[in-house]
Amino acid sequence: MSPFKTPKKVINNVAQLVHCARRFYENLVPSYTIYDVECPDHSFRKFTDDGQYLISFSRNHQDLIVFRPTWLSFSCKEEDCDPHDLPSKAKRFESFFTLLYCVSLASSNEVICKDFFLYMGSNQFGLFATSTAQFHDAPAIGGAIQGIPSIEKISFYLVRLEDGVILDEKVFYNDFVNLAHSMGVFLYDDLLAIVSLRYQMCMVITDKGRQHELPVNRVENGLQHNQHIPGSSFLSGIKQRLLSFIFRGIWNQEADHSLRVQCLKKKFYFHFQDYVDLIMWKVQFLDQYHLLIKFGSVDGGVSRNADHHPAFFAVYNMETTEIIAFYQNSADKLYYLFEQFCDHFHATSRNSLYMNFISSHSNNIHALDQLKSMKNKANSFSQFVKKMLASLPFSCQSQSPSPYFDQSLFRFDEKKVGTVIIIEQAHYAWS
Repeated sequence: MSPFKTPKKVINNVAQLVHCARRFYENLVPSYTIYDVECPDHSFRKFTDDGQYLISFSRNHQDLIVFRPTWLSFSCKEEDCDPHDLPSKAKRFESFFTLLYCVSLASSNEVICKDFFLYMGSNQFGLFATSTAQFHDAPAIGGAIQGIPSIEKISFYLVRLEDGVILDEKVFYNDFVNLAHSMGVFLYDDLLAIVSLRYQMCMVITDKGRQHELPVNRVENGLQHNQHIPGSSFLSGIKQRLLSFIFRGIWNQEADHSLRVQCLKKKFYFHFQDYVDLIMWKVQFLDQYHLLIKFGSVDGGVSRNADHHPAFFAVYNMETTEIIAFYQNSADKLYYLFEQFCDHFHATSRNSLYMNFISSHSNNIHALDQLKSMKNKANSFSQFVKKMLASLPFSCQSQSPSPYFDQSLFRFDEKKVGTVIIIEQAHYAWS
């Protein structure tokens, strides 16, 4: 047995212990709501998953403000506590939270991106972003894509959450990274992928154990780390590999030469320009070697709702720089992979066992029943497939490992809960 591998029996025992600990929450459920709490005038973002920090921003989006929850502040020793009201100070924010620090991140012409925050290093560090205003009619120069907006300055800050010390900063000039709900950035252990929509470049930033800096390795035009091809032709990078993969796939469909030529004319050359015009919309890590890349039109890349635009998915091997799979967003085969192996599309940290308890339709019978119910009610299976695959690639840290979302422990109304990353104030309905 390899000394670097944990025995499967040990993993199973640890998983059983974690599950037993999570079942404790069946006896500790929200039962009281406090209204009209006197809160500071901040924009609250989210808790870290370990519950140690509450992230918020000032209303002018210049400052990062972090609180620590004090948790159980009031208690009742009687058997029936419903008739008893909490004291008046329970309606004050400071009764539940302690201010840790306030740090200025943005300059006068910049604002903090309020929808962007990623925790890393076992919740020890936070990644934040600031940006200047967008220019929608910026000229496409230096290899930029026509129709993609430009932002004069985008800054990423690595902050130690314990005390607010800024450990590192990375700046992008005259670029466009989609920071809404972290769509243009994906974190997997010590790998951080940042997608430049404007220049069609995916950069992989690695932490290699050094907690105070984030050295950059560029994957420009889909090439290996630190490789670079001069010029602005994207066909010399990942697009060329994509076209080659599509060509070979169609070529191998037919053994007869004349049928092969006809098939290539119909399926490849007729759509050649459509493939050439595709741009990268979004990426996510499937593991430390593979990226799931979503391609589509320029209009769909900057649209608030890209669900109605044609889209394609490719699996890219960063080590070999090869495309190993390619699907349209209506592909039955990809949907069935998604239905049966949904957990494989959530790249969870190898060091966070609790992230493996996030419920999905591939690991929870209740979630699977909900999916089958949606599928049976759909008027068109093709449209249902497109709707389900529209969530891919998943946004980073968009799911909560909270036991209250564990469908093996609780049932809740999806319509009232909403997605954790979008709904800022959710109302829970427990059964």
